[in-house]
Amino acid sequence: MESDGVRLAVFERGDRSAPTVLLVHGYPDTHRVWDGVAEALAGEFHVVSYDVRGAGRSGAPRGLAAYRLPVLGRDLVAVARAVSPDAPVHVVGHDWGSIQAWEAVTTPGAPIASYTSISGPCLDHVGHRMRGGANPEQLRRSWYIAAFHLPFVAPLVWRYLVGPRWGAVLRRAEGVSAPVSPTVVEDGVRGMALYRANFIPRLRAPRVRRTDVPVQLVHPRHDRYVTESLTRGVERWVPNLKRRVVDAGHWAPVTHADTVARLVAEHVTDSRTA
Repeated sequence: MESDGVRLAVFERGDRSAPTVLLVHGYPDTHRVWDGVAEALAGEFHVVSYDVRGAGRSGAPRGLAAYRLPVLGRDLVAVARAVSPDAPVHVVGHDWGSIQAWEAVTTPGAPIASYTSISGPCLDHVGHRMRGGANPEQLRRSWYIAAFHLPFVAPLVWRYLVGPRWGAVLRRAEGVSAPVSPTVVEDGVRGMALYRANFIPRLRAPRVRRTDVPVQLVHPRHDRYVTESLTRGVERWVPNLKRRVVDAGHWAPVTHADTVARLVAEHVTDSRTA
């Protein structure tokens, strides 16, 4: 399918007549990061995932403007309407998938029935929170974001040092054997546009982003990149909120797929019976 002129690769499992769960991956992953979760959910739900623009089998437009949050939010909504034209979807996002999903969830009229966010806060919410002072521990963990803003250097390091060894890097640093796309080198370079297009503008001038959608925040207790402090005070913007903690690291959808699937299923069921 297409969104804003970009081809998006969409993948479906399960019964199309069942409630639709839409899974959105992060950086530098593809839809494959959800394989275990999708398999666990497919017996009960219509499970959909897609490669976000710039990753995997999807199109890769040039320029930072093509990777700004409003565009990413429109991609999600376009996929949701294409795969579930008659009912809102239940969104699950991880890492950058979670960050961009917040854009859609906080857009009035988006066809979203519930949202599960894993390791990816709303950047606007973070921007408002940082006006009261940044968390030093979170700043320390976010060193890579500053690195991604380095012109020439960051793409070269990824292309020739990190990207070709990404599977080994994950195993050594995280103890994770995650699916690594054959496109990971190019995906990693292109995906830096997500950070460059959005972090500074959103933190400098955060917008008001509210939602009445039922939201479940899942925090992996051992996440090396995202601290729970980034979501403190989110109740100000999200009145229908519940929090869950899992004994996992950042790649919880891979290492704890059954646990993540159970939490998603429970949240979907709760939102449908509320």
